[in-house]
Parts: sequence; structure tokens; C-alpha cells
Amino acid sequence: MELAHSLLLNEEAYNQLGEFQKAEFIFEWLRFLEKLLPVTSRADVREKQKKLAEQLISLLNSSPGPPTRRLIAKNLAILYSIGDTLSVYQTVDKCNELIRSKDDSPSYLPTKLAAVVCLGYLYKKLGRILGNSFTDTVGNVLKAMKNAESQGRYEIMLSLQNILNGLGAAATPCHRDIYKAARSCLTDRSMAVRCAAAKCLLELQKEAVFMWSTELDSVATLCFKSFDGSNYDVRIAVSKLLGTVLARAVTCKQATASTRQNVRKISLDEATELLGTGFLRGSSGFLRASGDILKGISSVSRDIRVGVTQAYVVFVSTLGGQWLERNFSALLSHILDLVSQSHPKAIQTQMDAICCRRCISFILRATVGGLLGEKAQIAAAKEICQAIWRLKKVVDVVMSDGNLETRIGITDVTASQHVLVCALHELGSLIHGLGTTAAPLLQDSSTGVLDAVISVILHPSISVRLAAAWCLRCIAVALPSYVSPLLDRCIERLSALKTSPEAVTGYSFAVAALLGAVKHCPLGIPHGKGKVIMTVAEDLLCSASQNSRISIQRTQAGWLLVASLMTLGPAVVQHYLPRMLLLWKCIFPLSPKDLETERSRGDSFTWQVTLEGRAGALCAIKTFLSYCGGLLTTDVIQRLLPPLPCAVDLLTRLPSIHKMYGNALKTPSMTYRHRLYELLALLPPKTYEGKFCAILKELVADFTATDNQMAASTFLLPPLCHQDDLLLLGPFLQETDHRFIEEQLLLGSGIAGGSLEYDPYSIYEKAAEVRLFGVIFSHVAESQRLQVLEKLLASIKQTKGARQQTVQLNIVSAFSSFLKHLASCKGSLGPEEVRRPALTLVMGALESNNPLLRCAAAESLARLAQVVADSAFTAGLAQLSFDKLKSARDVVSRTGHSLALGSLYRYLGGIGSTQHLNACVGILYTLSQDSTSPDVQTWALHSLSLIIDSAGPLYHVHVEATLSLVVMLLLTVPPAYAEVHQSLGRCLNALITMLGPELQGSNTAVSTLRSSCLLGCAVMQDNPDCLVQAQAISCLQQLHMFAPRHVNLSSLVSSLCVNLCSSYLLLRRAVLACLRQLVQREAAEVSEHAVAFVKDCREDFTPDINIREVGLEGALLSLLDKELDQRLCQDIRETLNHMLTSVAVEKLSFWLKLCNDVLAASAGNSGLVIFEEEEGTKEDDDVLTSETDERSHPFTNPKWSTRVFAAECVCKIISHCENAGRAHFDITLAQERKQRDSRDDFLVLHLADLIRMAFMAATDHSDQLRLSGLQTLLVVVRRFASVPEPEFPGHVILEQYQANVGAALRPAFAPETPPDVTAKACQVCSAWIASGIVSDLNDLRRVHQLLISSLTKVQAGKEAQSQLYNESASTMEILAVLKAWAEVYIVAVEREKNQSDAHKQILMITNSTDESYGDLTSSADGLLDLVQADLGILSKLWLAALQDFALLTLPSEYASQLPAEGGAFYTAETIENARPHYHNSWALILYATALWLTSTGFLVVDPDEGVTNLSRPVTPTTMCQDSSSRAAVKSPEDVNTDIFHLILGISVEFLCSPRSDSAMENITACLHALQAFLDVPWPRSKIGGDQELGVELLNVLHRLILTRESLDIQLATLEVVRQILFAAQEHVREKRRSAEVDDGAAEKETLPEYGEGKDTGGLVPGKSLVFATLELCVCILVRQLPQLNPKVTGSPALKVGKPQLLSESGSRLVAAALVILSDIPSVCSPEGSVSVLPTILYLIIGVLRETAVKLPDGQLPLTVAASLQALKGILSSPMAQAEKSRTAWTELLRSALVTVLDSQQELDEVSLLTGVTEFILSTSPEVTTIECLQKRCIEKFKIALDSKDPVVQLKCYQLLLSIFKYPNRAVSYPYIHSLAPSIVGKLQETEKTKPENSAELQVIQEGIKVVAALIAIAEEEHRAYLVACLLPLLISFLLDENSLGFGPQYSSVFKKVMASSPTVKARLESAVKGNQESIKVKTTPKQAKNPGKSSSIQLKTNFF
Repeated sequence: MELAHSLLLNEEAYNQLGEFQKAEFIFEWLRFLEKLLPVTSRADVREKQKKLAEQLISLLNSSPGPPTRRLIAKNLAILYSIGDTLSVYQTVDKCNELIRSKDDSPSYLPTKLAAVVCLGYLYKKLGRILGNSFTDTVGNVLKAMKNAESQGRYEIMLSLQNILNGLGAAATPCHRDIYKAARSCLTDRSMAVRCAAAKCLLELQKEAVFMWSTELDSVATLCFKSFDGSNYDVRIAVSKLLGTVLARAVTCKQATASTRQNVRKISLDEATELLGTGFLRGSSGFLRASGDILKGISSVSRDIRVGVTQAYVVFVSTLGGQWLERNFSALLSHILDLVSQSHPKAIQTQMDAICCRRCISFILRATVGGLLGEKAQIAAAKEICQAIWRLKKVVDVVMSDGNLETRIGITDVTASQHVLVCALHELGSLIHGLGTTAAPLLQDSSTGVLDAVISVILHPSISVRLAAAWCLRCIAVALPSYVSPLLDRCIERLSALKTSPEAVTGYSFAVAALLGAVKHCPLGIPHGKGKVIMTVAEDLLCSASQNSRISIQRTQAGWLLVASLMTLGPAVVQHYLPRMLLLWKCIFPLSPKDLETERSRGDSFTWQVTLEGRAGALCAIKTFLSYCGGLLTTDVIQRLLPPLPCAVDLLTRLPSIHKMYGNALKTPSMTYRHRLYELLALLPPKTYEGKFCAILKELVADFTATDNQMAASTFLLPPLCHQDDLLLLGPFLQETDHRFIEEQLLLGSGIAGGSLEYDPYSIYEKAAEVRLFGVIFSHVAESQRLQVLEKLLASIKQTKGARQQTVQLNIVSAFSSFLKHLASCKGSLGPEEVRRPALTLVMGALESNNPLLRCAAAESLARLAQVVADSAFTAGLAQLSFDKLKSARDVVSRTGHSLALGSLYRYLGGIGSTQHLNACVGILYTLSQDSTSPDVQTWALHSLSLIIDSAGPLYHVHVEATLSLVVMLLLTVPPAYAEVHQSLGRCLNALITMLGPELQGSNTAVSTLRSSCLLGCAVMQDNPDCLVQAQAISCLQQLHMFAPRHVNLSSLVSSLCVNLCSSYLLLRRAVLACLRQLVQREAAEVSEHAVAFVKDCREDFTPDINIREVGLEGALLSLLDKELDQRLCQDIRETLNHMLTSVAVEKLSFWLKLCNDVLAASAGNSGLVIFEEEEGTKEDDDVLTSETDERSHPFTNPKWSTRVFAAECVCKIISHCENAGRAHFDITLAQERKQRDSRDDFLVLHLADLIRMAFMAATDHSDQLRLSGLQTLLVVVRRFASVPEPEFPGHVILEQYQANVGAALRPAFAPETPPDVTAKACQVCSAWIASGIVSDLNDLRRVHQLLISSLTKVQAGKEAQSQLYNESASTMEILAVLKAWAEVYIVAVEREKNQSDAHKQILMITNSTDESYGDLTSSADGLLDLVQADLGILSKLWLAALQDFALLTLPSEYASQLPAEGGAFYTAETIENARPHYHNSWALILYATALWLTSTGFLVVDPDEGVTNLSRPVTPTTMCQDSSSRAAVKSPEDVNTDIFHLILGISVEFLCSPRSDSAMENITACLHALQAFLDVPWPRSKIGGDQELGVELLNVLHRLILTRESLDIQLATLEVVRQILFAAQEHVREKRRSAEVDDGAAEKETLPEYGEGKDTGGLVPGKSLVFATLELCVCILVRQLPQLNPKVTGSPALKVGKPQLLSESGSRLVAAALVILSDIPSVCSPEGSVSVLPTILYLIIGVLRETAVKLPDGQLPLTVAASLQALKGILSSPMAQAEKSRTAWTELLRSALVTVLDSQQELDEVSLLTGVTEFILSTSPEVTTIECLQKRCIEKFKIALDSKDPVVQLKCYQLLLSIFKYPNRAVSYPYIHSLAPSIVGKLQETEKTKPENSAELQVIQEGIKVVAALIAIAEEEHRAYLVACLLPLLISFLLDENSLGFGPQYSSVFKKVMASSPTVKARLESAVKGNQESIKVKTTPKQAKNPGKSSSIQLKTNFF
């Protein structure tokens, strides 16, 4: 193929190829040429033009296929437009000559067609350059058309379209001729020709004025004729023509009128009148129509009606949204008039009426729903409402006239019904789409929407009553706040008008519809409504028999209410279940005998009532099973079953009852039958197995009854066919935008599609039977199966013609359902005898004339083979089809059997042998080339695609051949046969999937396959059929997935852009599915290609969506706004989300502007004012311009759902920026980087936009958008709270937006706001206050005031709750308020604590308060003061909420103990709905309560009440006790104990098993609450005194540490552990103290031992607090330092590796654990302490040895410092001195010292020496004064003194200093004797070698301090010697301040030395002089030396 890539055709390579490869080669060359020519220089083209033109023209003669001829034509046109144009005339003549040729042979046809196509493209490209030659050309082409066959007519029409396009107005002379020719083609028998003619006329009308003036009527009539017998594509094309022409006629400019006087502009009325004529009368002329009327038949075929309907939509869409807004009133009255009494013919049969109604609804939906923005839709809704009022008046006049004679007007009433149904349908849809933005419409009393809808509930026509109920349901779903009031209103009217049949049915429909809406309203309805409805229903059922006039209506209504009540779900239904089951039990007779007696009684009417009642009961139970599966306990099932046998018996007796009482029972008995089947299909078959035979008999009779002439196939079979096979049946079963009306054409004349007044089961009449047959038949005995199958076969034989087909359809559907069921439950079909009739049944259907039946039969055949599961049987089936296909010549059997082969493969992958595969493929190859029958080709290729899919790798051998076949057919099959191309597309797709990643390969074979695939895709992309283009896109999508490098992304993206707004739904879906995949990998590239394509676009590509301005992303957003298909919308959202994830951070401004445009496009909110005030005039101008010029705005009136999506995008952008770097949230950094590179963009620079967007969303009319806006605001506040404002230090950047935030929040606290919005706003309030953004209290008060207002609402209690929503909604709101207050209180307390800490530090440093500090405290105290005012109320509410939460967390077995009336904030009935709200908010409330209790020190006495009371005043439930039974006064101690257990209980219950999805915040809050709780002495005393409680808490905390890795959680846990241990310490200390006080006189020895371990020292695991604490600490330590675990290291003695530094988090955890360890002995008795000491020492010294890494500057690692601190704590423990444990401790401490001394060399000497010093100084002398230990210690110090490292020396001196000063001489003297001489010696050495840096100097200073200390300790007689040693040294360092003041200290010795050493004296004098001179200079070095004490030294000195 590479050889094809050249400017001239490589003839040498071309001639070497085979016939088929030549075609491929040519096509590839032409494709390449089309891209190459425009980018080649003009000179090069001209040079080779002659040769190239010759090559192209010679190709015309080589019979090119359709895609090839199109490319030849395009290339010739491009060639002449770039190169020399003179020779073009020769080419035109050549083409005309070819067309004139008399050769009519089929082989010459392609050449003629190619010439026609070529002319079209030449004129299109070169246009007027070709001068006058066009008249001859057009004449010639039109002449050729006279005897052309359909392909020729098709190509000629398209070519004329191109000629007209190129010539424009210049073609006027030929307009009439072309018009005539196209007219005849528009009613051609070939549908493709009709489409082409419509396109040609569409082009013609652009210039041919007569088409929309003088000839307008005939154009319209012509289009109506064209619709007759049309298919979907024709309807699309012709409706586009008709709509456009009419729109043109209505809007023609007067300017053109001046040129031709006879052009008149027609009015809107005339245009709609024309369309209306077509709609009502169809294509016939007046005379024929009148004749038909006389005969009384309807002459308008449904396809004309549907076509005209689409034309209406095109007409309005072409005129546009603004036009529709202006003219809506006129249009509405015209459209509604179509189904009114003025045109009785349109609605003379019920079926016609329903078809017309659907058409009207479609017109209104597509125009009003698709073109208008929300404001205009509200105006439209008002118009519709007025229309309803007008009709209502007509009905009222007629109905109110009591005189029977004058009630002739009743026909008007029935006629008005259709108009009302359409109006109500559209009104409902409009409000449903508007959602909560429709609130102003409903509040507008002048319109009276609700009154209008409710007033027509009493209309005499049942259709209207149903439509009104449906409309109410839409209102309820859109505006949940209306559900409850509407229900009340309807129930009240229902009770009041119980005697009116219309009222009973109408209002019961309305109530049922409203109840059905509740599941779409998250906030629900008050629980009590269910009770009311149940009572009304029972009342209706009981009173039904009282008044025979309305018995039927009351019975129906009663059961309808019961059934609709079931949709509220188990939580509601469980309360009414017993009453419903009782009704169910009573409706059927108890025994067969009763049924028999019942049969002999009664008359037609009573049976009607009975059957209605029983059908209603069956429906109620069916609804119960569907919606309340959770309540189906075995007990309930047992109570449901008894009436079933009787229900089935009645079913079997229906025919005889029907006979007895006549036709009136027909409808009720049908309904009863269907309801019973539906119910049985839902129940497990076991429950009615006794009745299988009876039911089967009835089902068989149903299937074979011939009285229903219904085209059931359309509905029964599709669900049973395989989804892919339905594609064979053409577009009518595929999803399109027009599905709503297209369905009308499928339904035979016998049924009405989709109308509410027919019980929906009449449409899917047999669906339940079919499903039930499948279930029962797979459960009956095999012998029975045989009988039934034979009976079914016989019944097919007995019928003839259309009836036979109906029976066959029913039977095949049922049998297929049976096989499906059997396969799913792995059942077996039975013996050979059963297989035979089964096979006969399927084979009969496989050769049926109905294609759908053939599809189902092929599917059944494959399922049959699957169920039999016998390879011989399967092979037999395949062989049967082979034989049939070889012999049969008729289309039916060839299509059926070819699909059968594919289906067999699909279900039994591979059929077993390769020769079968070869045979299959061979036969299908042959069939797919049968050009005489496109149907056979289509089915065979489809089957082939199934085989490719199923055969998998086995198919490899056939890949090349199949691919060649597919490409060859693509290049040769005429485009008119779109279905063949669609099947080819499926084959290509299957091949690509099968090859998969192999397509990436680089060898020749693979690259040939790949280029064939790409070539196939290219051919399909050029196909005019949209579904083929969709196939091409999905093939390219597959290729891109497997071999992305080989797919040209830019051309793929450009074809996606072109089809983004296609009018074909399936093409749009393919485009988006492909885009979604592309952007997952390369979003940025796709976006760039799209913009580049639109910029370079030289073609006349004008998409509906402006990609040039708003990019692909903006185009997708506006598509999302217009699109109605939900699946497609989901794809768009996902695509945008992927793009956002990939590129939002890089294209930040672009994305934010997009979101801003969408949100601002509709912000006609008052809210914007705030920004205008702040941002000055600029904003004002913007607002004004956007008002005046709508077109400048990229998004006009986006829907609320689109705006919600935009707000969600903003939140996502913020979170992506969070992961992208710090600069997005740091304004200084962002500005710096922006200055460095202006292309950089950071989120913080767009903060104003973010706030503005959040504000616009939060103040919108739509509740969903308000929620999204508040969420965005919350995210912004949380993310930007800490970003400082560089211009105003001490302030944050968000502070300037406080007015906006306040204004955004205020509306959410208005009384009518829904609770979910208020709850979200509370969250934002607390985040705003807690974030500390605003420091000024007065500013804070604004938001704080909102919280106070909501708190007063909470205090009002249950009585004041709104009755609009479910009780759980107010639970949600109350808890949100309490949680918000809790968050604020927690922050206030924390801030106060931080500031009091800071205050203490400041006092420590300066000892005086600073003014600025005073300011600081004011805001924190102020915040606390703000909360303090309400704390009294809040604390009660918090405790009440916690108490509720505690009750709700009880296991289900305690349910009986819960209070009957519910808790403080939930009701007993809504307990399930309330749970999630409590789970969401308890943690912060718990923490706040604990902090409050801490602040009060647990003194919870309420002065007002005089009694301590936990709960709030409204709910007197304190701690599960009713107020009456409570003791009159609870002592404070009891109250505290209750609170203590409540808080501890909730915490332990939660921490025991926090669910894996529990938020980390909840765990942290719970632990913080425990910490605060244990800060107070009283709770500590409770825990300290109750050891079991302490142990349990520790075990829970241990488990938490094991399951949660988070550092914060683990540290918080350890803090709680420390507090528990502290509580135990306090307890033990208290006991010891009180024992000493009590036994003060007694001997010390007899004191009992307190603490763990008692006298024995034993600790019991599970009961011991010490053991539990140790376990927990070991867990922490071993996790961080696995070496500490003796098991891990292999032996009890640790093999010490190198010490290692832990991470910061690890170090903090270890340090915290060590603090706890050192406290443990104080909780033990002396004996107990002995048993834990070894473990504790082992761990502490282990940490010391494992982590003592040497750090620069002699700092100690945190873990080392902590272990030394812990060691000190242990060594100085009182237990070491206690008599009972002293000896044991001494021994253990000695061995510990040995362990420290034995440490490895790698250890940091400083840490080691510090540890040794600890031992020397902190223990009793007998531990360290043993000679051997002392020697080793001294040795260590000696080594350290000789160290080269000044840091070690310095530390060594410091430690020795503390040892030398130790008061006990037995300890210190040995060290002084051993080490003092060497210290003095070292100092004397320094006289010679002066210190070189400050570190060495420090060492010497420290040494001097040591000697000075020695002098102080020394006895008088030795002092002189020491001073004599030191003085010379000091004088040599005289500049050191240490020497000053030394003389006076030891004056006598000083004088002696001076006298004896004159040289020293001289030095001293000279130094003093020098010193005085430089005293001023000296101040700086002094300061410099001060900081020498680094922080680590401070730490070290802390130990002593």
C-alpha cells in the first residue's frame, strides 16, 4: 500500500496486482491524493496535471465502485481548482459523452454512474468558472434519468444537488427542469432515490424562489405523497425539506420580493394550515378524501402523519427558539386544534386518536422541550395552562346543564379530551424538566397551574383523568415540597366526593400518581400520610357494596390506593402489612366449594365488580412483592399463599362465567388474567406447583386463541431475540430521537401505543404469559412437555394466514422464553421424543415470512442445542441448515438458516470441529456475494460476524480472505443498500476485535491486514448512511485501542466533530463512545485537533455548536444541555470528566471560564448585585451587554442540570489543583511564578471567579443547583482558609469576600427552604466560622446569626416541624444544626487553649503582656463568648442527640426496649431513615459535649429547673426513662454517672468496630472526646476505680491501633492510654494515702499493698491494666522497630545491627509509647513492679540502642531523648527504694546498666554516656558502686575524654560536672580520683595548642567549669594546688569571661600564686589593660557565644 502514496498513480506496481487488489490499490491512491493535492504547490500540480487528469479519467472507464467513483470525482475537482482550469471543459464533455452512451449493459453502468458523480463534484467545486456549459450538462443528465434504473436516479439526484450547490443563483435557467425531475423522484419506489431527491430539492429551494411561493402547495402535497409508504430515512429527509421550505416561506425577506413581484410572504397561519392539511387528510386530494369519508374509512396512513409531525418539528427548529417564544401562543392553538372536535376525522377511532395524540406530544416536546430556555419554558407552561382553563370552561358549561335534552354537547366533552391529554402531557413534561426552577410558576396565583390540573381530574373522560394524575406526578417529582399538600388536597376531595364516580377514579388516580412520585423525592412525605391513605382505601373497599352506581369505581380506587402505597417501600409498608394481608385474605373465597356456590349466584354486574376487585388485589400483591422484598419472611409468604389456589381456579372458570354473563365481562376478565399471570411470574414456582397443569392449560389456550389480531411481535419478540440480531430488522427497532412516534408505525392498526387509558398490559399483552410459561414449563414433567408441544404444533397447523402468524408468534415467544429459563437453571429438555416436536416448532418459524420471527427462531434453535448439549444433535442441526442453504433459492429460508448458523456458533462457540467452521464460512461467503438479494447478503454477513466473534483464535486462518471479501463488498455494493453496509461494518468490527493487539505488529502480513481495516473504515466513513458512519467510528475506536500509532488521530477527531450534532442518535452515541475512549489517553491532543480542524475547515462545515470559540469541551457542554437521551448524556459527562482530569490544571482559565459562562448564562438572579457593588463599573457593563446581545454568549439559557454539572466541575478542578502543587494555594508564590512565565496559571489567582460561581449557584431557583453551589462554597472555604493576604499581613485572602459568603448563605435559612439545603448551608456556616478567616467579631456575627436562627427552629421541637417532608428530613436538619454548632464550639475551645498556651509562653519570655497579644485573645474569647450564650441550650440538645444515637446503635434484639414514641429527634416509624443522619453527625457532637463537660468539671446542675435534667424541655425522655416513672430528683452523682456511661458507651461501641468506611474524622473526634473527658478528675476517678473498664478500653484502643495506620489516630490513641494509666495512678496514690491516714498509728510493715500484682507480683492477662498497657506499647514499638521482638531476631538477646533513625511519625509514636512505659511501675505493687521491670527496661534500653544515631551538633534523636527521659523516670521510681522490692530492683538495674555498657561501638557515645550518667545519679548508690561496674563506667568516660570530637568532649565534661557535684561521696569520689588528673592535664595541653573554633573553645570553657567545681568541692588543704594549676590557664585565656571574678573568690590562694610567679603576674597586668580597651568591642563576641547552647543541650540538661 505504501506504493500507492504518490502524486501520480504508480502504474508499474498497479499492473502487477490481482483484480481485487487493484481496486484496493486505486482506492488507497485516491485517498492519499485527496489529502496530498491541497498541500502540493501549484507549480508541481500544473507540471503533472495532464498525466494525472488522464489517469483519473481512464479510471472512470474501469467500472469503479461507488466509493471509488466519488473519490475520482473529488480529486478531479480539486485538481482543476488548483491547477490549470482550461482543460476542464474536455473532462466535462468526456463525462457527458459517457452518459449519452447507448450501452445499457450492467457492466457499463458503473462507468455511467461515475461520469454522473464526476459532473456533480466538478460543478460543486468550480461552480461558475464552468460558465454556461451547465445547461447542456443538466439537460443531458435529466435526459439520462428518463430510462435510468434506481441506482442511476439516485446518483443523478445527488449530482444535481452538487451542481446546484456549486452554481448558486447562476443555475436559475434549469431550476424548473430540475424541479420537475426531482418531483417524480420524490415518490420513487426506491427509498434511497426519495432521500436523494429530497436532498436535491433542499438545495434547490435555496435559490428557486418559486418553491416557497407559487409552488408551495404542490411542494407540500408532493411531500405528503412521499411520506406515504416511506421508511425512517425518507421521513427524516422529506420532513427536513418540507419544514425548511415552509420556514423559508414564512420568513422570506421583502428584498427578494422586489425582484420578482409575484413572491408573497405567507403568514404563519397559512403555513401551519398546510401542514395541518397533511396531518389530517394525508396525500389525497379533496375529491378522493370526500369519497372516503362517505365510505367511512380513514385514509391517512400513519407514516404520513408521523412524517408531517417531524416536518412540524423541523419547521419550528429552523425558525429557532426566539421565534418560537414570540409565536408560541398561535402555534400551540393550531397544534392542539389538530386533535380537537373541529377535525373529527383525525380522531374517529380510538387508535387514530391515540396516534395523533402522540404526534402532538412529540411536536410539543421536541420544540418547547428542545428549543426554549427555562424562562421561556415557564412562559410556555402558562400558555398551556390557559388553554386548559379554556377547555375546562367548555366542559363545565355542558356538564352543569342539568336538563338531559340539552346535553347534546356531550360530544364536545369527549372531543375535548384529546386536546386536554396533550396539554396536560406537555405541561407535566415541562415542569418535570424545570425541576425546582418551576417554583415561581406554581406560586403565581394568576396562572393557577395546580388549580387547573386538579379541576380536570373530574373530567368525564378517563384519559383526561389519567393525564391529570400523570401531570400531578410530574409536578411532585419536580417540586418535592408540593407532594404532601397535594396528597392532602386530593385525599380530602376524595373523601368529600365519595358519591361521584368521576371523583372517585380521578382522585384515586391522582393519589396513586403522587405516591408513585415519592420514591423520586429524597426528602419523602410525613409518615402519617400512609395511615390516612390506608384508611381511605379500606373505607372505599368496605363501602363499595353500599351504592351499586359506584361499586366498580370504589373497588378499583381502593385497590389502586393499596397498590400505590406499596411503592413507599418496606419501612412504611411494614406498619400496614397485617391490614393489607387481611384484605387479601377476604377478597377470595376460602374453598373451591365456596367458589362453586359463588358462580351460581350473582349477575353480570356483580361479577364485574368481583373481577375488578380481585384483579386489584392481585396487582396490590404484585406491587408488594416488587417493592417490599425485604418484608417477605416465611411467615408472610405463608399468609400470602392460601388465596392463590382459589385465584387459579377462578382463572380456569372464567370462560364459563364469560359465557353465562356475556360480553361485559370481557375487559375485567382479561385484566384479571394478566394480573394473575404477572403475580405468578414473580412468585417462586414452588409456591404454586400444585396448580401447574391448570395454569399451563390456560396459557396454551391463550396462545392459540385467534381472536386477538395483534401485531404482538413488535413487543414480544425483541426481548427474546439477541440484541445484535435486531439490527438486521432495520432502523425501526433501533433507538432514534423519533422513537416516540416511530413506534406508532410498528403497532398494527389493532393497538394503541403508549396511551395511559389502556392498561399498559394491553400493549405488552402477552409478555407476562410468555415469561410465566417459560418458568412453569421448565418445572413440569417431561411427559407433559411432549403433550403440550404437540398441542401447540397442532394449533399452528389448524390456523391459516395472518392468524396463523399471530399464533406462531405467541408460541415461539413462549417456547423461546422456556429455553432461556431452562438454560439459566441448567435444566434438561427431555428425551428424543420431546426434541422432535421442539425442533419442528422452531424449524417452522425459521422459514416464516416475518423477519422478526425468523430472528427469534434462530435464537431458539441455538438455545435448543445449548439445552440438549449433545454434539451429535448440534452437528445435525448445522448439517440441516447447510443442506437447506445449498438447495434453497428463496430469500426467506436463506436468511433464516444463515442466521441459524451464526446463532449456533454464538451459543456453542466453535461447534466442535474446524471443518464445520470451514463449511460455514464457505457457505456464508457465497451468500454474502449474492448481489441479487441485499437481504440475503445482510443476513449472511451478520451471521458471519457472529461466527468471527464466537470462533476467536480458530478463525485466524480465514482472516485474510474475510477481510478481502469485506473490503471488496464495501467498494462495490451500492450505497443505497445501507443494511448490507451495516452488516459489513459489523464484520469488520468483529475482525478487528478478533485480531486485537496483534494489529500493532510490524511484519508485512499484519500491516496489510491493518491497512485493509483502515481502508474499510475510510469507505464506511464516506457512506451517506449515518448508521454505517457510526459503524466506521466504532471500528476506528477499536483500532485506536489496539494499535493507536496507526490511527490518524486528527482525521478521526475531525470526523467526530462533524458528527457531534448529527440528527441520528446512534451516530451521536458512537461519536461520544469513541471520544470517551480517546480522551482517557490523550485528552489534550484530542482537544487541540478539534480546534485546529475547525480553524482549517475549508469545507462548508458549520456545526450547531461553536467549537472555534468554546473548544471541544464547550461544545460538549452545550451538547449536554440540548441532548435528551440519558445514556448519551452520561457519556458526555464521563468524557468531560476525563478531559477535566487530564487537562484542567494546564488549561485552568479556559475551564473556569467555561464553567463560569454556563453558570452565569442564566444568572438573572438578584444575587449579582453584590458583585457589581464590589467590582465597580466593569461588571455593570458586562451585565448590560449580556442582556442586549444574546448571540455573543456561548451558552444561552442552559438547563439547571447542566449548571449543576458545571458547579460539580468547579469542585473537581479545585481538587485536581490540590494534587498539582502548592502554588495553586499560595498567592505570593503564584504571582512570582506568573511574572516569571505569563503562561503559568494558578487557581488562587481566580479566587474571585470561584466565589462568584459558588455564589451564583447557591442563590439560584433550582434546589439541586443551590446544593452544588453551597458544596462549591464549602470546598473553596476549606481549601483557601489559610491562604494569607500578602498586602495585609495577619489577614487571609478570603476575608474580603465575607459579604458574598454571607449573602450566599442567607437565603438557605429562609423558612421555606428545603431541609437538605439548610443542612448543607449549616455545614458551610460552621466551616466559615471555624476556619478563622474573619477575626472581627462583628463581622462573624452575620453568619453566627444564621446559626442562631436555625437553633431557635430546633428548640421549637417536633410540634413546630414542617409537615411537607418525612420526619427524617427534620432529623437531618436538626442534626446538621447541632453538628455545625459542635464544630464551632470545638474550634472556639481549641483556639482559646492554643492562645492560653501562647500566653503562658509569652509570659515566660517577657514577663509582661503585649498589647497585640491582648487583641489576639479577644477574638478567641469572643468566639467562645458567642457560643457561650447558647451553651446551656446546646448542651441539652447535644446530650439528647447522643442519647438518641446510643439507642439507635443498639442491636436489633433490643428493639423492644426502645421508647415507643421515638427519641428526641426521631420518630419510632422513621427510625431507619434517621439512622444515616445520626451516623453522619454524632462524632463532632460527642467531642463538643465532652469539651463542654470538661469546662464545667462535670457539674451539670441546671439552676433554672432546680433538678438535674439531661434532656431538652420538649422531649422528657431522659436516658430511656419516662418522666413519670423517673425518681423525683436524681442526685448530681447519678446524672454524672449516666452521662459518663453514655459517652463512654458510645465511644467504645464505635471504636470496637469502626466500619471500614468510617471517616477518619469520626475516629479522631471520638478519641479527642475521650481525651477531653479524661482531663477531668471525676471521670478519671471512675475509670481508675473500675479496673475492668480500664482494661476493656485499652483492649479496644489496642485493636484500633492494629487496624488504623493514620499517625493522628495512633497518637491520639496513645494519649488516651496515657490518661487511663494516669487515672489508675491517681487511684492507687489515693488508696495508699487514705490507708496511711487510716493506719497512721500502725506499723508501716503491716500496710496492705495497693497496685497491681498485690503480694505475689502476678498479672492476669485480660484482667490486668498493666498487662493491657504493655501489650499496646509493645505493639507500637515492635511495629516501628521489629528488632525489639526477640522472636524476629531469633534469640532473646538482640543481635544489634546498626542503629537507625526512624521517620518523624515513627519517632513521635515511639516517644509517646516510652512516656507510658515509664509510668507503669507506679501503678504496681512492689512485687508487681518487679515482675514488669525487666520488660520495661528491655524495651527502653532497646529503643536507646536501636535508634542512637549520631547527629551533627550533638543533637539527640527524639526517640533517644524520650528513652533517656523514660529511663530517668524508671530509675528514680519510689519502687526502687520500697523495702519489698529493693533488692530485686537493685539486681535488675545493675544488669540493665551492664546492657547499656555492653552496647556496640556504632552507638552514639553521647547517648551512651548520658544513659550511664542517669544510672549513676538516679539510682541508689548500691546499684553502681560495685567495683567492676564502676571501673567500666570510668573506662567509658576516659575514652570519651580522649575523643577527637569536640561535641563528645563537651558533653562528657557536662556529665562529669554533674557526677562530681553529686552529694554522696561514695559515688562521686572514685570518678574524681580517676578522671580529674586527666582533665587538668588536657586543659594544660591547650596552653600550647590554642582552640581553632568556637566548638573547641566551648569544650575548654566547660573543662574550666569542671575544675572550678572541683576546687569548690576540694578540702581546704588541697585547694591551693588546684588553683595553682588553673590560674596560669585562665590568664592565658584572659579574654574569657570565666576568669573574671575568680581572684576575689579565692583571694588568699590567689595572692600566694601571684607572689610566687612574677611572669604570670606580668601577663595578668598587660591583659587587664588590653581587656579594658576592647571592652566595647567585646560585647558582640559575647552575644555570639551565647547561642552556643543548642537546643539539644537544653534537652540534655533537662534530665538532671
